[in-house]
Amino acid sequence: MAKAMKPLGAILLGAACLFACLYQAFPWSPLLTAAITCGVAGCHLEIRLLVGMLFTWAPPAHDYTKKRYRLPTYAPNSFSPKLHSWVEIAQAACRSELVHLTNCLLSFLPVIAALWFHSLPVFLITSILAGAFDLVFIMIQRYNRDRIVKIIMKKTPKGG
Repeated sequence: MAKAMKPLGAILLGAACLFACLYQAFPWSPLLTAAITCGVAGCHLEIRLLVGMLFTWAPPAHDYTKKRYRLPTYAPNSFSPKLHSWVEIAQAACRSELVHLTNCLLSFLPVIAALWFHSLPVFLITSILAGAFDLVFIMIQRYNRDRIVKIIMKKTPKGG
């Protein structure tokens, strides 16, 4: 998934610039629509990649946990019990939850662009959908948190 996400964001932003330049040369409304659509989609994708990188550098503050089964994961090895202890998986899950929460909040940042393009519905709808997308992963992580905590507690010796 990571191999596709990085170039896709750059392609979308490049396409937005291309359509914007074409719109400047040939003022045809579908070109502006294509520029806005590619720009908003590329912005949402690049924000997610940037926030993920920022949270990778910072250690998690809490031991939130999750384990995904057959769900898309940016870094599947981070949640593998074969490669990591359950505590490390809990830390990776904490980081992941914070990334998705931050992405959810930052999803509404492109709405500011509506001031320049006068297309509030487009920016608002895409921002709501992008935020809802991240909320799904937050709910999955919180749902699975108790299961991982129970596994950690079972493996932790009592009284010590």
